[in-house]
Amino acid sequence: MATIAMDPSLSLQIGRGSNQHGAVPVKEEIQGLIKVYKDGHVERPQIVPYVTPALPPELGVTTKDFVIDNFTNVWARFYVPKSNWKLPLVVYFHGGGFCAGSAAWSCYHEFLGKLAAKAGCLIVSINYRLAPENPLPAAYEDGVKCLMWLKQEALKGSSEWWSKQCNLCSVFLAGDSAGANIAHNVTTRLNSKNLYPLTLKGTILIQPFFGGEARTNSEKNMVQSPRSALSLPASDTYWRLALPCGTNRDHPWCNPLGKGSAKMEEMKLLPTLVCISEMDILRDRNLEFCAALGKAGKKVEHVLYKGVGHAFQVLSKSRLSQSRTNEMIARVKAFVNR
Repeated sequence: MATIAMDPSLSLQIGRGSNQHGAVPVKEEIQGLIKVYKDGHVERPQIVPYVTPALPPELGVTTKDFVIDNFTNVWARFYVPKSNWKLPLVVYFHGGGFCAGSAAWSCYHEFLGKLAAKAGCLIVSINYRLAPENPLPAAYEDGVKCLMWLKQEALKGSSEWWSKQCNLCSVFLAGDSAGANIAHNVTTRLNSKNLYPLTLKGTILIQPFFGGEARTNSEKNMVQSPRSALSLPASDTYWRLALPCGTNRDHPWCNPLGKGSAKMEEMKLLPTLVCISEMDILRDRNLEFCAALGKAGKKVEHVLYKGVGHAFQVLSKSRLSQSRTNEMIARVKAFVNR
C-alpha cells in the first residue's frame, strides 16, 4: 500500500522520551513538535518558520494581524483579496492536534493566502490558545469569542478595511485537522448566540480530527510513513494532552458519534463540506461522521482526495499534493459562493 509523507524537513516521531528538562523527566512527546515534562513545563521547537503578515504583491491579497483578546493573547490574521464586490467570510482554525501550530506558521500563511485569492473569500485565521496549558474547551471558547468580536467590529463599522469587502450574510467556519474539530464544536456553541449582522452559512471541515476508544479500520491498518503528518500514537498523545483530565477518547469533543454525545438529529448544524484524504488514518472516521450527518437529515457533502495523506494541503510540496490542493480550493470556492 502506498504511503504519503510530508516534507522531510518536517519529520515527526512519537515517543515518551527520557530527555530531561533539568532533572525532570518527559511525560509526553511528539518529537519536533512538543515536549511536556512531568512538572508541567512545555517546550515547542520551532519546526515551522513563523512569518509576518506579508504576501507576494502579485497574489493580490492584503494581510493584517489584529488582537482579539489581550488577556488571553488570542489574535487573528486577516486575508483580504482585491475585489469589486463583497466576498464570503471564512473564519479559519489551523491544525496541530490542539497542542501545536500557529496562524503565523509559514505553511498556513501560504495556504490561506492562496485560498483567499483563488476561492475569492475573505479569511480570518484564528490564533487560539493551545493545550496542554489550555486544555479543551479553551480553543472552542476562543472561537466563540472571535465570532463575537467580529460581530462587534461589524456593528461599530470601525474596521472598514475588511468589513467593506465582506458579505456579512455569508459567513463560514472552517479548519483542518484539530481546527476542523474546533470549527464543528464552535458551530454547536453558537446556536444560542445572536450574531447579527453576521449570518452563518456553513462549515468546511478538512480532515477533521475526531477519535474514539474503538479503532476504525484505517486507524488500525493504514500504512504510514515515519514522516507522516499524523500517526496513531501521535493522535493518542494529542488527545491525552487536550482533553479534560479523567476523560478518554469517547468524550463528545473527541467522538461526536459516541454514546455520551448529543444526537445528531437534535443538533442545529449548518450545511457542511468535509474534505477527506484517502491515505489519512482519519479517513474511515471522517466517512462515518459524514454518514451520520446524512442519516440525521443534515446537509452534508464530502470529497475523498486520492493518493494523499493528512494535512497534504499545508505540509506536502509534491506534484500530486499540489494538484489535490488546487482541487480542494476549487471545491471550497464552489461551496462558499453558492
